[in-house]
Amino acid sequence: MAGMVQQPKQPAPQPQPQLQIELPPTLDATYSNLVVIQHSPSEFIFDFARILPNMPTAKVGARIVMTPMHTKLLLRALQENIEKYEAQFGAIYVPQEGDALASQLFGGQR
Repeated sequence: MAGMVQQPKQPAPQPQPQLQIELPPTLDATYSNLVVIQHSPSEFIFDFARILPNMPTAKVGARIVMTPMHTKLLLRALQENIEKYEAQFGAIYVPQEGDALASQLFGGQR
């Protein structure tokens, strides 16, 4: 047909290579039941700590610094994984505001 402009073909999207995650054999897992979160205009700082019964201090086991965008992506990934977890295992109990801190952390599920 006269007067029609043929659009150039778009290249097919290339599949992303699978990301390989390497865990060093000497890496120890760190348990955390408390996180202190701070932020600035350019980053979020997460101090993961562990509180133990009858101990007056919480020991920080890891500090993670992330950009605001990566923090929001982490939030999205956590939400998706919580939904998958609850679909498989049931709702996760979250203490109510009026509960004492010790029972929230160490009182077990109700």
